[in-house]
Amino acid sequence: MTIDANTCLYAVIGDPVAHSLSPAMHNAAFGHTGYNGVYTAFRVTDLPAAIAGIRALNIRGCSVTIPHKVAVMDLLDEIEPLARRIGAVNTIVNDGDRLSGFNSDSPGAMAALLEKTPVAHRHVAVIGAGGAARALAHGIRENGGRLTVVNRSVDKGQRLAGELESDFCRLADFSGVGYDILVNTTSVGMVPKTDRMPVRHACLRPGMTVMDIVYNPLETKLLKAAREAGCAVVDGVAMFVHQGACQFERWTGLKAPVQLMKRTVIDALKQTGEKERGFHD
Repeated sequence: MTIDANTCLYAVIGDPVAHSLSPAMHNAAFGHTGYNGVYTAFRVTDLPAAIAGIRALNIRGCSVTIPHKVAVMDLLDEIEPLARRIGAVNTIVNDGDRLSGFNSDSPGAMAALLEKTPVAHRHVAVIGAGGAARALAHGIRENGGRLTVVNRSVDKGQRLAGELESDFCRLADFSGVGYDILVNTTSVGMVPKTDRMPVRHACLRPGMTVMDIVYNPLETKLLKAAREAGCAVVDGVAMFVHQGACQFERWTGLKAPVQLMKRTVIDALKQTGEKERGFHD
């Protein structure tokens, strides 16, 4: 990679960001395609100042991660309709000093899921009601799936289900009966507490597709149990890579080298072993 005066700068902003695999993934994609760009990570505690810096330094694009996905919306010039409906932005595009906000989590998750199973007319249980759950839930609904929000907190779960005119089930009452697809959007099973699952083994039924957005470990306890129960599985790396591919294509106009990006992330995870790391950006 040659860095010169014409190199376009990209970054992930959040707090913390030391765990992020986005720099490795995007720099590999830039190098593979010959795009003159470089991607780094900035720990940001003063979000308004950071957005001003993006404008002043002509940073061409940013990934936005915890805790800034919601607060950043008020600081941008334009928000795409899907991101507005989800209520979160994870991608910024700087086009002529006009900052636009997008959400690549939802299309990234759907791309990962649709590789394994159709969603239309399928009964889908989404576990969780946070930002990732919102992105998944909107994607499920927009792809014609029948959605049930499954959450430990009744108030938060019912609120999300109500927004999407979908069903709600308390996590304690979830049995898995009648569901075609199960998606875990919580951090349960993530390093270092890898011995946990968000649902009981009995909830996993043969023929079901089970997706977990946690990407460290590569195979969570949920996915291992699902595989053993005869389910098709979708790991967290798939969603992380596909959302990154959406970002890459927004920023560069080039086709993302998805398989290369996936290999880069998997190799990085294997190299770090069992070091503590968060789930997808």
